[in-house]
Amino acid sequence: MIKGTIFDIKRYAIHDGPGIRTTVFLKGCPLRCQWCQNPEGLESKPEIMVRFTRCEKECDACVSACPQGAILKKGSQVVIDKEKCDLCGKCEDVCVYDALKIVGREVTVQEVMNEIEKDRVFFDESDGGVTFSGGEPLMQLGFLESLLKEIKKKNIHVTVDTSGYVSFKDLDRISDRVDLFLYDLKIVDDKKHKKYTGVSNKLILENLQKLSERGKRVIVRIPLLSGINDENHSIQMFVKYLHTLRNVKEISLLFYHSGGCEKYKGLRKEGLLKTFRPPSNEKIKKIKKILVDSGFSVKTGG
Repeated sequence: MIKGTIFDIKRYAIHDGPGIRTTVFLKGCPLRCQWCQNPEGLESKPEIMVRFTRCEKECDACVSACPQGAILKKGSQVVIDKEKCDLCGKCEDVCVYDALKIVGREVTVQEVMNEIEKDRVFFDESDGGVTFSGGEPLMQLGFLESLLKEIKKKNIHVTVDTSGYVSFKDLDRISDRVDLFLYDLKIVDDKKHKKYTGVSNKLILENLQKLSERGKRVIVRIPLLSGINDENHSIQMFVKYLHTLRNVKEISLLFYHSGGCEKYKGLRKEGLLKTFRPPSNEKIKKIKKILVDSGFSVKTGG
């Protein structure tokens, strides 16, 4: 039986494709974008996350419940020994403040389908469907492919949100079962892309070109960050590259927010944490105008 690891299923999503959607988040990502809002999706295996703002300093129920002795309380802070922790979840079960959470769980295709089916009425009424996101969903190719096969039997619209940093053979393998690709394009300049994401963008650009050549529907999603990719030179590089694509005319502009900062702390990934700023409203309007004047349909905020 094929299983996969997910870290969330978000119902009634309206920013992950057309209509009302159910978004399934798969764990594991090959990029390390410095502005990532979902650090719980970076690692492929389940993890334990502490939500420090919810932790009650007078409570030590989790300490007593841990059979491995992996949890200590230092002042008002929970400290977890990752070497001892076996992710049994007993600490999460006893925490009445919802301060401890196992991020990531192994599921079967049928378990995910059961959740998806609950929202079928909303898909039908809104021309919505299912979106697979992450992390990078194609890092769990066999699981994703099995889900797509089952979903298409139900005639449900499918969107895949991808970084594009995968083998095109893998992309092509699922493309006939995908109605829409949300394709993340961060930075066109390769040197800058490596600096801020940890990888070259050559494969990403090549794969987007190939998807376009095959006539697949693609919406390019650009996360705008002040001083990183919102200056005129970067926008012109986006325009120049996107004009080389035969049928990609839709762009979504996404904006940085600091909502993921507490997650980094709770996952003990502070070393990866960087903070950025979104462009000003005036700058966003200018960028949108440049893209619209260049012949693209532009949506802001998702």
